[in-house]
Amino acid sequence: MHPSVTTICHKYFKQCHLPYVALSSWHFCDNEVDANACAKLVLDDIKRATSPSLWWFEAHHQPLPQRGDLNVVTNWQGEALCIIETTHVAITPFNKITEQYAALEGEGDKSLAYWRKVHWDYYHRELAGTAFTPTDTMPIVCETFKVVFKANTQHAR
Repeated sequence: MHPSVTTICHKYFKQCHLPYVALSSWHFCDNEVDANACAKLVLDDIKRATSPSLWWFEAHHQPLPQRGDLNVVTNWQGEALCIIETTHVAITPFNKITEQYAALEGEGDKSLAYWRKVHWDYYHRELAGTAFTPTDTMPIVCETFKVVFKANTQHAR
């Protein structure tokens, strides 16, 4: 873990007058270009959602995100950029994702067509090597979030 993750957690909890908690940290996507582009969209308050497949959580024995969860978003190199708070989680079939939700993801032209194309390709990579194969009805974990603290600021939101 990059030392900046510990630093941002200390700053955030001190600002909120709460005891320190080590938060989970992660980056978006599976490659440097997309991970850093998505992180910038989060920092610019454009990207406010993320959508891994439910099957990824099952294949990796990971708990689902919950409303109120705090996580550190990093760049591809693992450097802390901000802390986000999960505001809503819903499980939705791939083919039932809406235009409104695709726009919350904030990527590309924010259209549902763009969302479906890049996510379909991503789910094939995400699920490679697991017992799962993407389908049109696969369950997607639709997580919305808000930025509550940025590494380059002094105030929690």
